[in-house]
Amino acid sequence: MADQGDRKTVRAFQCRDYLYEIYDRLSDELECSVDYLINEAMREYARSRDQVVARLGAQQAVASAAAAADHGAGPAQQQRSMPQARRAPLLAPTPSRRPTAPPPLPGHRPSDAVSRRVLVLEFKGQDFPVEKDEFIIGRGAKSADLAIRDGNISRRHAAVVFHDGVYFMKDLGSTNGIEFAGQRVESKRIEEGDVYRICDYELRFTYQ
Repeated sequence: MADQGDRKTVRAFQCRDYLYEIYDRLSDELECSVDYLINEAMREYARSRDQVVARLGAQQAVASAAAAADHGAGPAQQQRSMPQARRAPLLAPTPSRRPTAPPPLPGHRPSDAVSRRVLVLEFKGQDFPVEKDEFIIGRGAKSADLAIRDGNISRRHAAVVFHDGVYFMKDLGSTNGIEFAGQRVESKRIEEGDVYRICDYELRFTYQ
């Protein structure tokens, strides 16, 4: 009798170790913790029992009455006569998503979210605050924010561009170009006090 009890104990421990090996493998495959899998298994087990009771209530009543009438049936036989519930599959954990940056507001460019200093363009004694991401300088009265009526200047000659918190002076493919410190430039970051020449005109920039 003692040997049988020992064998049952060994068998029970082997079964438990095997289940933990299964949980460890599933934990690695599904990238979740063993505790999560065990909790999900318990929840699914409880749900399956509730579903079986609701669906087979009448059949269980008949089976219980038959088991009670069968005096020769032992507890093991009565347990085998009960319908077995199918175990529902484990639910895979929902992978966590990395937080993403909120989309920009409608009608706003990404650069609007960047704090910017106030840039002022000084031209012929007048101040022109640059309040756009692209401030156009050129001959065209309708297409330019600062219009310079001169045939040597292109309709869209240059632009003050705001990008990633920085202002740039950029040539828009003009014929006569932009000069800074005596050199023609295609694009340059605007620093405090910079003076650019477009043909015979000076444009001075300052921050406020």
